[in-house]
Amino acid sequence: MHRYFVLNKPYDMLSQFIGGQGRMLGELGIDFPEGTHPIGRLDNHSEGLLILTTNKKVTKLLFQGEVPHRRTYLVRVYREVSSETVEKLRTGVAIRVKGNVEYRTAPCEVELVGEPENLFPGGYEYREGLPHAWLRIMLTEGKFRQIRKMTRAVGHPCQRLIRMSIEDLTLDDLQPGHIREIGEEEFFKKLRINYFLTV
Repeated sequence: MHRYFVLNKPYDMLSQFIGGQGRMLGELGIDFPEGTHPIGRLDNHSEGLLILTTNKKVTKLLFQGEVPHRRTYLVRVYREVSSETVEKLRTGVAIRVKGNVEYRTAPCEVELVGEPENLFPGGYEYREGLPHAWLRIMLTEGKFRQIRKMTRAVGHPCQRLIRMSIEDLTLDDLQPGHIREIGEEEFFKKLRINYFLTV
């Protein structure tokens, strides 16, 4: 029987157990079952929802399959953001991807949001008084550091990036460094994956 976990990955931690330079998942002190691995990595400076499972088929179904799956992020960026800039992000911007190739991002959902209330603390330190904005970005593709590259391309470098959900699987009030185990049926239902494809 496979097992499924949601982790609120802390800031400044790699999405892996071994082989990296820096803080890794093993340092959380959580007794994961043998064979547990992360799905859909976040870079070390990004936070939020990270899936861990013993089921090796989930990666292909979730991120490499024909059906795209929606991911939602809260993003704090430098400077106030205009409605024109939001529209640019929505329709697609040019970024550099692997091999220094120019790539135009697919249309996605972007909206300006207010300062989040009761947001769990992160590892960032901000200089008070500098203008900034928060965006909610929902996309179905995931190039390496894509959101950071997108906001920088329109003149708003990313200050904080938090993945809040993948489809209907959400962080809710899960605190950084903590996990929540999910039953198999609920896991596949929330991610909108056909369970029988994994059998």
